[in-house]
Amino acid sequence: MNQTDCPEVKVPFPVFFTVGIISLAENLLVVVAVIRSRNLHSPMYCFMCSLAAFNTIASVTKTWENLMIALADAGHLQKRGPPETDLDDVMDSLLCMSFVGSISSFLAIAVDRYITIFHALRYHNIMTMKRTGAILGLIWTLCAVLAVLMVKFSDFKFIMICFIVFFIISLATICFLYVYMFMMARIHAKNIAALPGGGRDNSQHHRRWGSNMRGALTLTILFGAFVVCWAPFFVHLIIIMVCPMNPYCECYRSLFQLHVLMMMSHALIDPAIYAFRMAELRHTFRKMLFCSDCKSCLQ
Repeated sequence: MNQTDCPEVKVPFPVFFTVGIISLAENLLVVVAVIRSRNLHSPMYCFMCSLAAFNTIASVTKTWENLMIALADAGHLQKRGPPETDLDDVMDSLLCMSFVGSISSFLAIAVDRYITIFHALRYHNIMTMKRTGAILGLIWTLCAVLAVLMVKFSDFKFIMICFIVFFIISLATICFLYVYMFMMARIHAKNIAALPGGGRDNSQHHRRWGSNMRGALTLTILFGAFVVCWAPFFVHLIIIMVCPMNPYCECYRSLFQLHVLMMMSHALIDPAIYAFRMAELRHTFRKMLFCSDCKSCLQ
């Protein structure tokens, strides 16, 4: 099999640029909404704001990189000049940071939902805003360091193996937490149904539990979208390390631009899920977009 058997699939630059600009605007809207609205100053929304910020970084990075490629193809930039190579390393680092930051934010959100549901009475003592800020600071610092190390030492298999192990462990942990929460929800629903009268307290507890589980379901949908959109790109990285010369692997690698487009689409999908599934965020978006006095609207 030669190179012509699997020609590289090209995605037009306007498609990349349009997806990047729209996703950038959407995620900036989420970040501004969480920062400006007092009703959204809670640990879960802070972690979601962090996720939106990482999505923003991914959108900016890939949009700028595709713009550079378009300029290079037009003859305005050297494809392998020293400044372009250094800038390419920076953008690769930001992209890795976005990926690691997204999975870390999902892990933090999953833990937060677990504490909300199973330790509801102690939640505000466990997840204080000060502790939330420390967790976010740790996530951003570690993601920045790991991203630089992954790009700088990408030729070493050990770094790539650590990257893969981190992804698998995080994925397994998040899946375990969500599966456990939904299994316990089924048991809880059966116990509530088995009660003879129910009563007001049981009804309130059931509604609160149901609200928490709806929130967990929304975050599960977000996580599912993340896995679907990022998995092809992640498999591409594994293929580079495992079988760089295999012709079948080369056929998969020929779809690289489609994988990148799917990765960028994740930043486009998330805010739509927020607006569709989360009433508080939807209400805040509506105020921000349609209220003439934004400052008074977000009080």
